[in-house]
Amino acid sequence: MTAEILIITMLALFALEAPIAVAIMAASVLAILVQGGFPLMVVVQKMFGGVNSFPLMAVPLFMFAGVIMEKGDSSKRIIDFANALVGWLPGGLAAVTIVSAMFFAGISGSAAADAAAVGAVLIPAMKKSGYDSDFAAAVQASGGSIGVIIPPSIPMIIFGFLTGASVGKLFAGGIIPGVLIGASLIIVASFISKKNGYGAAKVFSWAEVWETFKKAFLALGTPIIILGGILFGVFTATESAAVAVAYSLFLGMAVYRKIGPKDLPQLFIRAAITSSLVMFIISTASAFSWIAAMENIPAKLAGGLLSVSSNPVILLLCVNLVLLIAGAFVETTAALILLVPTIVAMQPALGIDLVHLGVIIVTNLAIGMLTPPMGICLIVSGSISNDPIMTVSRRVLPFLAVLIIDLLLISFYSPLTMRMAALIK
Repeated sequence: MTAEILIITMLALFALEAPIAVAIMAASVLAILVQGGFPLMVVVQKMFGGVNSFPLMAVPLFMFAGVIMEKGDSSKRIIDFANALVGWLPGGLAAVTIVSAMFFAGISGSAAADAAAVGAVLIPAMKKSGYDSDFAAAVQASGGSIGVIIPPSIPMIIFGFLTGASVGKLFAGGIIPGVLIGASLIIVASFISKKNGYGAAKVFSWAEVWETFKKAFLALGTPIIILGGILFGVFTATESAAVAVAYSLFLGMAVYRKIGPKDLPQLFIRAAITSSLVMFIISTASAFSWIAAMENIPAKLAGGLLSVSSNPVILLLCVNLVLLIAGAFVETTAALILLVPTIVAMQPALGIDLVHLGVIIVTNLAIGMLTPPMGICLIVSGSISNDPIMTVSRRVLPFLAVLIIDLLLISFYSPLTMRMAALIK
């Protein structure tokens, strides 16, 4: 009875559009009251324990690094470099948007933050250059989804926290899939742009590439420091987040001189508000997952999926389908905490490495960020372009199609993930 109340209450509150964290916490409290064997204080204890974790310290730190990069002029330098690299392609600004999102993915670890930071600059620029507003938003939303695949990635940190998988290996495993997805999105954007006559292609210039690279060189050092430090074992993923904050702050204050002491309180507040939303969801979902585990819900759900087939290929397709549906209706962090225990219980039957499974799960949920009603990248991009979400959703369909193809490649060709992950000891 407790399990049914837990699930039904949460889904009902989701349907009523209650905030994610509130819905999960209310379901947990009601389940504890019905179960009757524990005091309500256990919910608070599990919430606190859920966020009292060294790996999760990386979440607010990476978000803070992204805020600093935006304020400190690093963002503009990176976008200018991306424009020199790919602005000459058909629909050059569309390609610039995706490449810029890939660079920013190596800094903040948050798809929503990347979509907002890049979209605020490039969506208006695309509209001024003759791109349809809804297409500009669709390109930005698609590019923003890369933010959780290319490391650092907050969902990968959460997956590692939940399963004990190496966050460093997860970060390394996301590099090739992230580049593959970025390249695929650029091809689709360029094809559509050429077909519709979007954007005048500029002439490629090595001189411009070199000039913008020199200006962006130090800013590009942030993702290089993060990934290089992890790959070579210099520091952990959490330590890399602290290094990213210190380096970004140094650039913004001492090198580019765009941040002064008076700006710091506002930057702290912005990062705190953004990260607190994620951490609140994690804390409430930790209480929820404890009750679910006590009621043996993950094992029961895993058993239900395993009853479909014993073929690993069929099972992996089923897992992907479940995750794609969940990603459309449940916020990414909540989806991870609610579904990962069930899917990890199926790992022996799937016959794949835990790191590979983690990258598959995160890629699925990244695609979910492009699908209504919970597609956060759609919401952010649509709000910047002032287009209805469903209008942007229709323009996203070609990008979704290529993302599904990429997902199948990532799922069934493990070297895409494991080749880089194997470099981490």
